[in-house]
Amino acid sequence: MKSKFVWMNGELVEFEKATVHFLTPALHYGLGVFEGIRCYATPDGPAVFRLKEHAQRLVNSAHVVGFRSLPYTADDVRKATLSTVAANGYSECYIRPLIYLADGGWNLNVDGGKPALGIAVWEWTNYLGKEALEHGVRANISSFTRHHPNVMMTKAKISGNYANSFLAKTESVRLGFEEAIMLDPQGYVAECTGENLFIVKNGTMYTPSLAPVLDGITRDSLITLANDLHYEVVESPISRDQLYTADEVFVCGTAAECIALREIDFRTIGSGTTGPVCHALQKEFHAAIHGDHRRSKEWLDYVAEPSHVQYRRTGSE
Repeated sequence: MKSKFVWMNGELVEFEKATVHFLTPALHYGLGVFEGIRCYATPDGPAVFRLKEHAQRLVNSAHVVGFRSLPYTADDVRKATLSTVAANGYSECYIRPLIYLADGGWNLNVDGGKPALGIAVWEWTNYLGKEALEHGVRANISSFTRHHPNVMMTKAKISGNYANSFLAKTESVRLGFEEAIMLDPQGYVAECTGENLFIVKNGTMYTPSLAPVLDGITRDSLITLANDLHYEVVESPISRDQLYTADEVFVCGTAAECIALREIDFRTIGSGTTGPVCHALQKEFHAAIHGDHRRSKEWLDYVAEPSHVQYRRTGSE
């Protein structure tokens, strides 16, 4: 994960110096919001996938949490992200911007502190393993329930929300699965620990409504690509047993991209491998992220050459 530089509150600093104090309330209370973004190699150089949407969702998440004023706009986040990728010289990487409560806030009041912004990048390819793309992965229904929308804000990527995901994912991995499926407080399928979920039945795609889940940008991208391919996509409650009898089940997210679930709760799904709809969407998605699709122009932000990026080293030269 080590890179050359991390963007911290307006300047690029060496990786080792990108630190925060132990008493930062974000560490103690999980008071921060973040994004997961990917940069991909294309024929025209490295490009960040749907950066504008990710930057805006980051700012929206901060608004949901209650930050009344931010020192940076969504466009500032976009420009800083491109600068950070360029300064590190990556052709493909994962990007993690984080707005966090930097100091104050010990009275459990957002207004008692002030927000800060950091952006890190690192090389990262296969979140669920190299074989997952072709063969899919095994999952189970978690014993942990996805947050109630009025307990934690489910439309914001709040750092503290992910303790829920950690508990579920750790349990599933210890049980021998690669991923966990979480149900909503009403007992319907919500999402996985870091991915949205789709099922396919008789050629139609179904996905849970946005009410209890994160409005995933990869989810939105796959719905757009599915519509381009003339698949019908229906937002609808999905019960646990509908997963077992689906022709296909697949999940999507920035880290996972688009991956089939070949088995759920020891029940084989469909043919027990990546199905035709998932395969078709994988093909379209990978073309889009690598600049070889008609959607690429609207979805990619190209990274400037490192020589064009201004940054300041800390300490002695």
